[in-house]
Amino acid sequence: MLHYHTLPVTAFQQNCSLVWCDQSKDAAVIDPGGELETIEWEIERLGLNLKAIWLTHGHIDHAGGVAELAARQPLDIIGPHEGDRFWIDGLPQQGEMFGFPPAQSFEPTRWLHDGDTVRVGQETLHVRHTPGHTPGHVVFHAPQIDRCFVGDVLFAGSIGRTDFPQGNHQQLIDSIVQRLWPMGDQTVFVPGHGPESSFGRERKTNPYVGNT
Repeated sequence: MLHYHTLPVTAFQQNCSLVWCDQSKDAAVIDPGGELETIEWEIERLGLNLKAIWLTHGHIDHAGGVAELAARQPLDIIGPHEGDRFWIDGLPQQGEMFGFPPAQSFEPTRWLHDGDTVRVGQETLHVRHTPGHTPGHVVFHAPQIDRCFVGDVLFAGSIGRTDFPQGNHQQLIDSIVQRLWPMGDQTVFVPGHGPESSFGRERKTNPYVGNT
């Protein structure tokens, strides 16, 4: 069985998620944007074996802690799509711009593409490329528990911003409608900020993508 635990980190209250296989206790951390001591404390509290970092995209509040965490222990850095290379290369400048602690750029162990899979212990999650908020944004779908970790593509009652460099509003809408909705109304999503919701609820009530 796949389990997860989400904790907000950084001044932006970004939802960092730990996902793990209950058989092996092997775990991955999704979007460790900062406050690494808090993340590591949770890993120890839950008795997990951290194996990898998974990234939805390269913005500072999601990726700011990656280089430091990977330097502390040998971890694979998985994702995002290579379209976000310029965001990752610019992490030091992003940190200065938004008042974050110093952040370093890094080279992912593996870039992700639409249709890829990632594994943690005995569990497999599916990767969809969802550009719009950033060109290299990806999401991680766990159909075995009807969950999807969507980063900043979709929120409860809102959608991701598209006014950053290489953002594209129509691409974002297309990503939501063509990549997320087919996962099913029952799927609960974990957004990059704020509370969880379901795709079914957002299809009915979200003013930006409702009835799509």
